[in-house]
Amino acid sequence: MNTLPQQLANGLLLGSMYGLIAIGYTMVYGIVQLINFAHGEIFMTGAFGALTVYAYILPDGTAMVVAVPLMLIGGGIVSVLVAVGAERFAYRPLRQAPRLAPLITAIGLSLSLQELVRNFYPGADKARSFPSLDGNHDIGSVTISDADIFLVIAAVICMSGLAWFVRKSRTGRAMQATAQDPDTAQLMGIDTNRIIVIAFAIGGFFAAVAAVSYGLKYGNIDYRMGFLMGLKAFTAAVMGGIGNIYGAMLGGVVLGVAETLASAYISKIPGMEQLGGSSWANVWAFCLLILVLLFRPQGLLGERVADRA
Repeated sequence: MNTLPQQLANGLLLGSMYGLIAIGYTMVYGIVQLINFAHGEIFMTGAFGALTVYAYILPDGTAMVVAVPLMLIGGGIVSVLVAVGAERFAYRPLRQAPRLAPLITAIGLSLSLQELVRNFYPGADKARSFPSLDGNHDIGSVTISDADIFLVIAAVICMSGLAWFVRKSRTGRAMQATAQDPDTAQLMGIDTNRIIVIAFAIGGFFAAVAAVSYGLKYGNIDYRMGFLMGLKAFTAAVMGGIGNIYGAMLGGVVLGVAETLASAYISKIPGMEQLGGSSWANVWAFCLLILVLLFRPQGLLGERVADRA
């Protein structure tokens, strides 16, 4: 279906996936001013962790209603472990180093994770089949799949839970204090290392939720899937306002809707027939980022990062 409501629904769903990944970027940046370019590969390892549970741990014929929660747990554990390990062994030793050092480390870690999965996970050098949810439901002129329903429910639960955690919990308030001024927060008795680890862990779990949603929707995963998804999620984080968790989700939704509508309708404009379709979707997504940076460089909702001397 190519109706406008269908395309808007597709864009909202795609944007929700971008937003879940983008939260990992924006939380880490908001607290330690680090752009974790390996976050896309944390998303990828979550997908392979979930596949491991389904393909090698669960017995054949396990119902999807049972398999999906267990896959989510398995993918979440893997992503959280990778994210926390990256913070402890790759980023923490460079916390006082010039900003270029952790940035280069993040790129190196990203490539290393890709190669580790490609070389050591069985069959990962090509696309691996992922269990999918194929049921479809018609809501007026809009068709959504069971995988889409899972994504919507997961995104709402994750965002609601994160909003409550940041606003109401003691750890959430400590995260806000660490983001504003880590030195003063430490003097006030906050264990800033623990807070940073928690931020990485939450970002890793959200990436795993997005990874399971991706696999259930598209039916296959591969070791390169994290690069482009991570790049778009970073774009969403910047677009919404880096350091702003609500901005990350908003940026993801805006990016997803813009990408979907551009893919569907640009080719229908006279003289622009060659500039539509899915092959140009990435181009229009980054064109939108350029426009946002030109006219509102602080992002749609603005940054929530304290100025530091």
